[in-house]
Amino acid sequence: MEKVPRIPGKGRRLQGEGRKKDQGPEISRELIAMTHYSSLSLKAPAKINWFLNIIGLRDDGFHEIRTLMQKISLCDMLTFAPSKDIVVRTDAGIPFEQNLVYKAAMLLKGIYGVDRGADIQLEKNIPAGAGLGGGSSDAAAALRGLNKLWELGLSTEELCKAAAQLGSDVPFFLHGPLCLAGGRGEKVTPCNAGAAVSILLVKPHFNISTAWAYGEYKKRIHNAEHGARTTSPLSEREWPDLPRKSGTSFELTKKTSKVDNIRLLIHRLESLEFREIKDILSNDLESVAIKSFPVIAEIKKRLVEHGSEFSLMSGSGSTVFGVFNSSEKAERAAEGFKDYRTAVVQTITD
Repeated sequence: MEKVPRIPGKGRRLQGEGRKKDQGPEISRELIAMTHYSSLSLKAPAKINWFLNIIGLRDDGFHEIRTLMQKISLCDMLTFAPSKDIVVRTDAGIPFEQNLVYKAAMLLKGIYGVDRGADIQLEKNIPAGAGLGGGSSDAAAALRGLNKLWELGLSTEELCKAAAQLGSDVPFFLHGPLCLAGGRGEKVTPCNAGAAVSILLVKPHFNISTAWAYGEYKKRIHNAEHGARTTSPLSEREWPDLPRKSGTSFELTKKTSKVDNIRLLIHRLESLEFREIKDILSNDLESVAIKSFPVIAEIKKRLVEHGSEFSLMSGSGSTVFGVFNSSEKAERAAEGFKDYRTAVVQTITD
């Protein structure tokens, strides 16, 4: 079988200096080069979902969800330079008017009456249709980059309002690196990330669109054969009571309380104790995807057989990830998936 190249992006953690108070999102951690805002380059990291639970269908047609997302070291790269017009250069094959980077630029121009343009080079490493949030992360990076390039001085809150108009996951990428998200994904609560975790990404040779996945889920929950929807670990009433930062002041138990389960999950992620929480980790879209693409279940099984602590589909798929005790073990496991696109990455923690 022809060898399939791995997804590029096995990388180091993003580095940089801090930021001043009220100067917008923490852009400098992903800042590669910038000179008087005449040009700058930013990394746009992918994400995984530690869990994704669907509450139900909202009046606006979106699904109400609860999810825990974390950024990983697989990144796209965006480079910004002044220009008269908005120009987005990429080899991703997406028409520019459909590209979220272009939409982000036009949105900021429209909201704040910007009379300048930008030449944006987008280097794609995150595959599309993979459940890794590549498009959303690119949009968030575009908002951050243009905020600096155009010297708008917008706060994180102001950028998040714009981000929510671009996509449900976009606000998350303005926070991080580990966040609980509710609503349709735009209500974001940052959490402590703990130590970095080694992850093996395995992507099959097909894409899954978010719209398709949620559409199939909607059909499923309205089908009497499948019964009621999956119960979420967190109710609407309980959600606002979660602390903005996780910690150990609460009692860690295995009670059936949904809030306790979420707190336990975050604490165990901080301490890399996966065996006690793998039963909590779930993705309501996974069974829907497996019904149409059974290879996803096969990949999950093979990851565990190759030594992962557990495996799970990320987001709406099609990527499956496995968690390993070390990057060396993840690299060895990747040798067993040469028929797929793979990448060994780290979770981002700061």
